[in-house]
Amino acid sequence: MLYKNIHIGQFIKERVEEKEITMDRICNFLNKDEKFIEEVYNNKSIDTDLLLRWCKLLEYDFFRIYSSHLILYAPPSAVNKGTKKSEKIPYFRKNIYTQEIKDFIIKKILSDEMSLSDVIEEYSIPKSTLHRWMQKIRNNNE
Repeated sequence: MLYKNIHIGQFIKERVEEKEITMDRICNFLNKDEKFIEEVYNNKSIDTDLLLRWCKLLEYDFFRIYSSHLILYAPPSAVNKGTKKSEKIPYFRKNIYTQEIKDFIIKKILSDEMSLSDVIEEYSIPKSTLHRWMQKIRNNNE
């Protein structure tokens, strides 16, 4: 899965097909007509309230796709240790990697699409973290 260019409508359509959900059920759940649903499938982005409803209907966390994008592509300056944490909104550390992110990176390394140094430079993942992931892969293969 490519996390760099997200077309949420396409992901929603694919999940609908996987779950084999009828158009009638979708229209009833979202209280929208078929034309609106088709427009969603063609949109690269949608309103977050609507996306949350799709998540519930399709039993899939589409927001995690965006989180993965931020983990991989947020500029290193976004992780400023001197920045004061807000008391009004939740604070999330950048270096929490989901299993999907780990699999994505490891696949790139194992297929020789990227070297360890390429991954470090492109995604700002610490060298020690990458080595730990690779060691786990080696241990599992033994």
